Amino acid sequence: MVVFRVPAIPGLAGGILLGAVFFILFQGGMNIGFSRTFQTVIECVNYGAVVETGDDFIDTLLTRGGIQGMLYTISLMICAMIYGGALERIGSLSVISIRLLSIARSTGSLILVTILSCIFTNAVTGDVYLSLMIPGRMYSNEYKKRGLSGKNLSRALEDGGAVSSCFFPWNACGSYMSSTLGVGCAAYVPYAFMNLLTPIVSAIFGYIGFTIVKMTAEERTQARQELEEEGETFAPIDI
Repeated sequence: MVVFRVPAIPGLAGGILLGAVFFILFQGGMNIGFSRTFQTVIECVNYGAVVETGDDFIDTLLTRGGIQGMLYTISLMICAMIYGGALERIGSLSVISIRLLSIARSTGSLILVTILSCIFTNAVTGDVYLSLMIPGRMYSNEYKKRGLSGKNLSRALEDGGAVSSCFFPWNACGSYMSSTLGVGCAAYVPYAFMNLLTPIVSAIFGYIGFTIVKMTAEERTQARQELEEEGETFAPIDI
C-alpha cells in the first residue's frame, strides 16, 4: 500500500482487514466460529492486541491499546479544536496577529511573525493543526499582497507550528511524544536540536532572502483577482 501510495485511511483499513484474515488463517480463527471471530477482531481494534514472542522489546513494540489507547490524545485534540475555534471566533488571536503584522515591514520580519504566531497558537490552543490553520488564514493575503509565493507561507507554518508542537505537554503532539518516550517534555526539549534550530534558520533565511520564492506572472494575476474580490489591494514590494 505504501508503494502504491494508498491514502492513510484506506491503508489503515486494509491493514486491519489483513490482520483479521491472518487471525482466521493462522491463529485459530476458523475453529471458534464466525461470531467469536468477529468479536475478537472488534476487541483487538478497540482495546488492542497482546503479542507474546518471548522478546520483551518486540512484545512492547507490537502490543498496543487500539482505539481506547489513543482516546486520550484524540480527546485532547477535540478539546483543543473547540477551544481554538472559540478563540478565533471571538477574535482574540486575530487581534494579536494584526498587531504583530503591523511591525512586519520586511519579508524576513513577516516570516518571523508567522513563525512566532504559530508557536504562540501552539501554546494557547494546544493543537498543532490549529497552529497551522489559524496563522495560515490570517497571513495568506499578506503574502499575496507582497508577491510572495504560497510556498513561503507553507514553509513558515511548518517551521513554526509543526516543529514546536512537541514543546508543550498540553499539546496533543507533546502529550503523545512524552508518553511514548516515558519522560516529560522538559527532559527531551534541550536535545530536540532540529525543532529548536529550524525556526531560527527559517527566520534568518527570510531576512537574507535565501530560498524566498516570488510569485510567477500567472500567480500574480490570480492573486490580484482574489484580493480584489475580497476588497484588498495587490501591491507587491521587494523588501
